[in-house]
Amino acid sequence: QVQLVESGGGLVQAGGSLRLSCAASGKIFRIDKMEWYRQAPGKQRESVADITNGGITNYADSVKGRFTISRDNAKNTMYLQMNNLKPEDTAVYYCAAEIRSGLTSLSIYYWGQGTQVTVSS
Repeated sequence: QVQLVESGGGLVQAGGSLRLSCAASGKIFRIDKMEWYRQAPGKQRESVADITNGGITNYADSVKGRFTISRDNAKNTMYLQMNNLKPEDTAVYYCAAEIRSGLTSLSIYYWGQGTQVTVSS
C-alpha cells in the first residue's frame, strides 16, 4: 500500500512563510506527477501547483511568484515553499501523486490526509 503524509502546516501571520512537505511511502516504483491542492471553508478544492517527475512546474495564478513547488525523487518527497502568505491562503492543503507500484502497473492517484494552513491578518 502507498501512503502520502503531509507536514509543515500551521498558523502564521500575513506576510510570513511556511514550507509544506509531502512524503510518499510504501510500494513505489515511480512517482509521476505530484500536485498540491487546497480547500478553504465553503469552497471547492483547487489545484495550487504541480510538478512532473522531470521537474516541470505549473502554478495557479493566485500563487505565482509567492509559492514554489519542488521535489526530491530520491526521497519520494515533494515540497511547497509558501512566501508572502495572505489570509486568503488559509485552507487545508492536500498533496496528491500519480504512483506506479511496478514496471507494468498503471498509475494510481493517491491523496494525503491534508494539513491546515491558517494565515492571520
